[in-house]
Amino acid sequence: MEDTSIRLTANDQFKRASTNWTQIGLLAAVTLHFGLFVLVRPFEAADMGVVVDELEAVSFPPEVKIPPPPEQIARPATPRVAQVEMSEDITIAPTTFEAVSTENLPPPPAGSSPADRPSFIPFDTNPVLLNGGEVQALLERAYPRTLKDAGIGGRVELWLYVTEQGTVENFEVKTSSGNPLLDEAAGEVVQVMRFTPAKNRDRVTAVWVSQFVTFEVV
Repeated sequence: MEDTSIRLTANDQFKRASTNWTQIGLLAAVTLHFGLFVLVRPFEAADMGVVVDELEAVSFPPEVKIPPPPEQIARPATPRVAQVEMSEDITIAPTTFEAVSTENLPPPPAGSSPADRPSFIPFDTNPVLLNGGEVQALLERAYPRTLKDAGIGGRVELWLYVTEQGTVENFEVKTSSGNPLLDEAAGEVVQVMRFTPAKNRDRVTAVWVSQFVTFEVV
């Protein structure tokens, strides 16, 4: 009798066997996962420490009202120039010192004199020093020895009141040399100065003039 059964190949046999094992493995995997969910403690979300910044309300500054622009300043009125008619016949009479009388002038204040302090006295001819050599010799003797040896010099500007006779009646320090010893020595020198008197319109007059006294090491 002829065998009519179909012989399976090795490949078909592997497919059938693998199908059975696949079903068994799937069933085992499902059973294992179900047991893990039941037996193992459920998962909890960890605290990540997220910090949320607090929001602050921002207040806007008050509205600033801009003042309107100032009104335009009106232009000043045009000045009016007054017209004055001058006569061409007006003349100024000449003035001379000879025509001025001094008889009715009030006397000067009691106890005051032009020689007391420097003041302006008009003159047109300057006084001229006459004894320059004598003054220079006294200047060398009056020069303080300590300052001369140390090479310290200076210049003093003095006010001199030169009388009508050409002598120095009074003096004051106008500009100091910065050294009191030199200022004092200059005062000793001017007392021996002799001048030609100053003149104002050919008249001899006493005047205040400035004079420099210089101390220097030659």
